[in-house]
Amino acid sequence: MASLDPRIQRAEPELWQIPDTALAPLDHWTTYEVFLQKTRGSHAQHVGSLHAPDPEMALVLAKEQYTRRSPCVSLWVVPTACILKTTTEEEGMFHPAVDKTYREPQGYLNTRERLEKYRHRIPPSS
Repeated sequence: MASLDPRIQRAEPELWQIPDTALAPLDHWTTYEVFLQKTRGSHAQHVGSLHAPDPEMALVLAKEQYTRRSPCVSLWVVPTACILKTTTEEEGMFHPAVDKTYREPQGYLNTRERLEKYRHRIPPSS
C-alpha cells in the first residue's frame, strides 16, 4: 500500500541510484583563479581558486568567498586554462645575459672604434 505522506513518496528508490556514467572530477564546472586588490595602488594578489559554471557566477562566488571579511577595491577571476606558465625545461630563459659590457665604460670603446672606421669611409664634405 502506498503511503500518503509526501516525504515517503519523494524518497523513491530509483532516485537513489548513482548514474552509470561517472564524471571525472570537476568535468562539469570550470576552475577559476581569484585575484584581489585590497587598496587602490596596491598589487593584485592571488587569493585562491574556485569552481563555477560561467564567469559571471565565478565573480559572484569569488565576492562571497573572498571579500566577506576584508575590504577590497578590485576583484579578478580568470579561467585557470587561460593562465600561461613556463616549464622547468625553459628555466634558461630566466638566466641573466652573460655579456653586459654595454653597461660598463669599456663597452663604449668598441663604439668609438667603429665610429672612426665609418668616418674614414665617408668622403669629407666641402
